[in-house]
Amino acid sequence: MDAMSEHLLVITVVIAIILMFLFGSLRHDVVALIGLLSCVLLGLVPETQVFNGFSHPAVITVAGVLIISSGLQSSGVLNLLANRLLPKEAGLIASLSILCLIGAFISAFMNNVGAMALLMPLAISVANKSEVPPGKLLMPLSFCTILGGMITLIGTPPNLIVSGFREEVNQAPFQLFDFAPVGGAVALAGILFVVLIGWRLVPHRPAKLGQDFESGSYLTEVIVSDESPAIGQSLTQLEKLLEQEGIDGQLVALHRGNLRLRPALPWRQVARGDTVLLEVEPQNLSNALSLLGMTLPPAEAEADADGGASTKGKNKESDSEEAGESHKEITFQEYVVMPNSPLLGRSALDIGLSTRFGLTLMAISRQGQHSIHRLKSTPLRTGDLLLLQGDKRAQSTFASGYGCLPLAQRDLALYDTSKALLAILILVGVLLLSGIGVMSSASAFVLGVVLFLLTGIIPTGQVYDTVDWPVIVLLGAMMPVAEAMSSTGTASWIAQAGLGLFNTQQPEVILVLVIVLTMTLSDFMNNAATAALMCPIANSLAAQLGVNTDTFLMAVAVGASCSFLTPIGHQNNTLILGPGGFRFGDYWRLGLPMELLVVAVALPMLLLIWPLTP
Repeated sequence: MDAMSEHLLVITVVIAIILMFLFGSLRHDVVALIGLLSCVLLGLVPETQVFNGFSHPAVITVAGVLIISSGLQSSGVLNLLANRLLPKEAGLIASLSILCLIGAFISAFMNNVGAMALLMPLAISVANKSEVPPGKLLMPLSFCTILGGMITLIGTPPNLIVSGFREEVNQAPFQLFDFAPVGGAVALAGILFVVLIGWRLVPHRPAKLGQDFESGSYLTEVIVSDESPAIGQSLTQLEKLLEQEGIDGQLVALHRGNLRLRPALPWRQVARGDTVLLEVEPQNLSNALSLLGMTLPPAEAEADADGGASTKGKNKESDSEEAGESHKEITFQEYVVMPNSPLLGRSALDIGLSTRFGLTLMAISRQGQHSIHRLKSTPLRTGDLLLLQGDKRAQSTFASGYGCLPLAQRDLALYDTSKALLAILILVGVLLLSGIGVMSSASAFVLGVVLFLLTGIIPTGQVYDTVDWPVIVLLGAMMPVAEAMSSTGTASWIAQAGLGLFNTQQPEVILVLVIVLTMTLSDFMNNAATAALMCPIANSLAAQLGVNTDTFLMAVAVGASCSFLTPIGHQNNTLILGPGGFRFGDYWRLGLPMELLVVAVALPMLLLIWPLTP
């Protein structure tokens, strides 16, 4: 195979990967595996190297960071930090400032999603007290936790990818705080911007502000009762009836037995016993049910409604549980589905929400989408909001086991202060060993994981549950693909073609283009995959321009870490989609100024700290 054929094959695979990332329905890790196997079948990656990426130090370090981040959360260290530093009676600006500073700081040393999950309930509580929509604080907080990851080597996977690539091109890897001058300056500028100006640019998405946080409209299943005045009326007539009573509601779908009748036909009439998928704000649900003469389905119907096991033949044990029902604290509570939740792709029926936990799924909120057919059989996604009814302790058990975050400030108790202090000491020791070069980052964090296990900070049986395995698979699969771009000379060929296309030899201009291109890709695909694909190209551009490679690699690290235009570019942005009541197109209003600010601050800092002529 000649060189040009190899270039075309590599470019075809890379373009296909990017397109699948952007438009496909497959998960990122599956796309990465498809790309890796394609390279193997085409002879671009040798069989002996196909799984080398899974032993890459960056992959090992990411896994270690995820485990240690979980230990810091479970030991109560981060809860203590957040609750002690956040003033109880501060105003909106002061509270937002402290939230963003805390978020950026802890994101520099732990998983960004974990930092966001910790602070999200606090941000919602501040929004409630300040009588502003929660999204006004959630989006700035999300952006600041993303920026905080840029400060250290371990703060975000792209930094580890860049460092690993530098080591592969016969240089020493970047050290722990090599990213701090540029990343810290960008993060500080970003925090100042969102606190003083940026939060005002966030679209106003009203939510009910009261004792409980509400997040816009829910999709709720209701049943047409025998005496309902809705019987015989069309969907259009029912929606007009809701509108006349000041209820903002919509009949999204209609089920008659096992048949789904599309509500797009405005003359469709409602019949006795129909199941209607009603979109309405939670505070208006009761009024809507009363007006339409509809009822919520009983919890016992969950299994039977979808063909599962019958609940009619309850045994004596069930009767005894019912006898003790008065001792349970039955509550309504909202939960957001986390990015690494075991619920992803599974439904309430799949996990036995009612039969195992005694909980009822009252409603699902999936912003701007009406693709839900039946609540209990709907596969769940990151950022979905679940409204659950049931015993408070059962809800807590479900949430902790299935990666769901309650959207209310909890009483965060530090159960074992000795372990909290020990966790901090171990983390500091790991950072010192890595920072002064005694051990590599991968070795130091593996040591930290072992110490967390030996001291009981993380239970041995839970250690593998704390790892976001799709991210690990994504990283391990993308490494050989990125290596193929270098080994075949495709990266150099792309760099040369790019220089000819822009007809400039000004390295500063090319540096800006690298940041912008990386940032744009990161807005629509995984940031680690973006970094892996861009590193070989940036390295080749620097070589052909005859300038410092480190400048361009740092530009990739900056660009890959700044995905602010969409809810899919970073898991934190996806996480706030439901709780903030956002739509897909809401992010660019704050995200675009943020990305322009990043370029404006990062460029002079890169040229100052990592000059083009070393």
